[in-house]
Amino acid sequence: MQTPFIYGIATDKLHFTDREAETKRLKLNFENGINTIIISPRRWGKTSLVNHVADIMSDNKNLKIVRVDAFACRNPEDFYKLLATEIIRQTFSKTEEWFENAKHFISSLVPSISVSADPMNPVSLSFNSIKNNYGEDILSLPERIASEKGIHIIVCIDEFQQIGEFANSLTFQKKLRSVWQLQHHTSYCLYGSKRHLLVNMFQKRSYPFYKFGDTLFLERIPIEYWQKYITAKFQETNKNISTKYIEDIYKYVDGNSSYIQQLSWIIWSKTDDEVTDSIMQISKSDLLMQNHALFYEQISNLTSYQLHFLMALLAGKANELNKKDVINQFNLGSSANIAVIKKALLKKELIDIVGKTLTFADPIMPHWLKINLKL
Repeated sequence: MQTPFIYGIATDKLHFTDREAETKRLKLNFENGINTIIISPRRWGKTSLVNHVADIMSDNKNLKIVRVDAFACRNPEDFYKLLATEIIRQTFSKTEEWFENAKHFISSLVPSISVSADPMNPVSLSFNSIKNNYGEDILSLPERIASEKGIHIIVCIDEFQQIGEFANSLTFQKKLRSVWQLQHHTSYCLYGSKRHLLVNMFQKRSYPFYKFGDTLFLERIPIEYWQKYITAKFQETNKNISTKYIEDIYKYVDGNSSYIQQLSWIIWSKTDDEVTDSIMQISKSDLLMQNHALFYEQISNLTSYQLHFLMALLAGKANELNKKDVINQFNLGSSANIAVIKKALLKKELIDIVGKTLTFADPIMPHWLKINLKL
């Protein structure tokens, strides 16, 4: 039986809901060679949106969309090898073409093709050694392939914020932009899971990627779309869920797309015919329990000041943290200390700034904290 709800991975077309305006805009950017930056809180569907647009454009013979996940990159060499591997692998369909074209287009790299027992990737391409002066050779690779094949290539890089963690990151970013901005047959779609890092990278004038392309800020999917989607998924399996429970799901996870899918799945799995108050309560507890180990690990090494900061945020004091009575009530030290705490918690990805609002990065962590901190 087809799973009625999906979470933890990018959704496929059967589970993709709404994002109609974003889909239209991203598709138009892809068709017209406009660079795109996608920014949103974690697990709001950035990867799913890119995959969705790539799928609906798959029949366009004049376009080739290459998808790259930079999560594991720790330095420029990792990034270069990954970029070269994925561009060659995804722009040429036959294994024998990989090796020949790798040698043809990238003289500074030594390619290697290996066979593995993995049925999903039985043959893989990699680059085991790199010669001197390989940087621009790789960065210009998609442009040279696109020009020779008479197509336009769109390079979509997930977890792009990883390059911000490299040593001498600004120098590396300058190098990327200096090459990419001159390309006419290649465009880029850049996105990732650390929203505040991406905002800095693309919105600050002092950063190399400032004004690199069209910035698409994802908003929450409106509840009416989830009403239709969740109701339909339950009915397809001869189960029922009332509107009030869908509203409860949406409110409980603050409109987070991934958590809506996850909580809906838990509720669905516990329902025989009709969702009840009891099923809702048990399902919420189950969701928190599934995240218990993660949340416990995240707060276990916090300083007292950092934990007190989260307690103040939990108490609704986000806009009053610099007030003397709040500082004293939650033992935050001083106004200067608050800035230090805030920076540390942002880096730990426990809090986020959406617009001008300071909030928890994970929308269900507040529910867990209230129980486990006995608040």
